[in-house]
Amino acid sequence: MSIRPYRDIERRKSRQIHVGNVPVGGDAPISVQSMTNTITADAGATIDQIRALEEAGADIVRVSVPDEASSAALAEITKAAQVPIVADIHFHYKRAIEAAEAGAACLRINPGNIGNEQRVRDVIQAAKDHGCSIRIGVNAGSLEKHLLERYGEPCPEAMVESALEHVRILEDHDFTEFKISVKASDVFLTVAAYHGLAEACDYPLHLGITEAGGLMSGTVKSSIGLGALLWAGIGDSIRVSLSADPVEEIRVGFDILKSLGLRHRGVNIISCPSCARQGFNVIETVAALEQRLAHISTPMTLSVIGCVVNGPGEARETDIGFTGGGAGAGMVYLNGEAAYKLENPKMVDHLVELVEKKAAEIEAQDASEASAASVAN
Repeated sequence: MSIRPYRDIERRKSRQIHVGNVPVGGDAPISVQSMTNTITADAGATIDQIRALEEAGADIVRVSVPDEASSAALAEITKAAQVPIVADIHFHYKRAIEAAEAGAACLRINPGNIGNEQRVRDVIQAAKDHGCSIRIGVNAGSLEKHLLERYGEPCPEAMVESALEHVRILEDHDFTEFKISVKASDVFLTVAAYHGLAEACDYPLHLGITEAGGLMSGTVKSSIGLGALLWAGIGDSIRVSLSADPVEEIRVGFDILKSLGLRHRGVNIISCPSCARQGFNVIETVAALEQRLAHISTPMTLSVIGCVVNGPGEARETDIGFTGGGAGAGMVYLNGEAAYKLENPKMVDHLVELVEKKAAEIEAQDASEASAASVAN
């Protein structure tokens, strides 16, 4: 069954750039990013974490480059990575130049701490010379001194003005291969700043609520802030900033996009919170299914409902469904139709088998259609 949002979101029309081979902006899918938290100078550990992020579906990975040892390791890291690497630069503009030389696909610079205009010019030249894009990364916590003196405190207007000042510098040097972010830890401040920036320019925007918090609180805060912006059509790439395993950032990012019908990856499990009517332990079952289906990237829907109150209705709208019916068994639904009864103890293994089989069928069909289209062209 096709996955359909209840209403289409009209995305803001932005120009398109490239981060390595990943298009950002325009009509490209909204990309999902994360950032390593290893010591970058430890190339092996950093590459291992990038591998885990790639497996989780990351489109782009950011790596902090705080010192010369990190710059030295970056060349090995960029060669090993299968996704574009963004070099995160603060304070030391020379690290940005070194990162461009080491193969970074994008340079993330914070205008508030990268240095004077000449240093920014040098970074722009390095980006031009090595085919890098740039992200202008404005943070409420590190705004330029003159803006804080003018506005008195971080505010949407100050953040937008900071971004546009540096846009002008890049434009003055005939460089337009850049995206912009205006992040804060405050949801309201962040959303207002992005709305102001979206109206002021057509460059692609990278979204995030910075320093959002731990896995639970950060997910909630990011979902509210990013969800509000994405629903308004604003945003071309996202990063969910969590004090947690970076892989969780990718999972949450895709779940946010999935919930808005903007992008689909993996199995969307529709499950009930469970109650006294449940015919099996829903919570344990869903936890087991999430773990065992984490490797599936093919978009599809799976409903797991504990009883027949909402179970049949939900199952009619999903690719695969299981509804508890009591007496130690439930009903399996395929493509919205009741198919057969299944004993509860066999449920997890059987649903995993069904999902994997359907994923293989979809992938084979997609490959066949792609091959046919290639021949036709």
